[in-house]
Amino acid sequence: QVQLVETGGGLVQAGGSLRLSCAASGSTFSWYAMGWFRQAPGKEREFVAAINWSGGSTKYADSVKGRFTISRDNAKNTVYLQMDSLKPEDTAVYYCGARYSRALFVGQYEYNYWGQGTQVTVSS
Repeated sequence: QVQLVETGGGLVQAGGSLRLSCAASGSTFSWYAMGWFRQAPGKEREFVAAINWSGGSTKYADSVKGRFTISRDNAKNTVYLQMDSLKPEDTAVYYCGARYSRALFVGQYEYNYWGQGTQVTVSS
């Protein structure tokens, strides 16, 4: 089992940047595929980015491609989401998810473990 804690959210102006971190504990982090999802008020949770166990394979939602970068440091048990050129429509609670697998997943129901989320607010 793995526990996840997201940090790094906050309030930023449009065009700005934030870096989210998701620290994992309780299991061997490198065995897990990791993903970032977000949920805006009144909307479904949606896929943002995913990364496989080694960091060698990544996927992004079309809405964030070219602006967001997912990465991981298995030595630090942490996955990151670097968010640049932020837009007001990026405002949401951001969650990281984990699944015990060497593959890569984009569906929220494919993840077994979730953090508590961190709020990102982008002002216009």
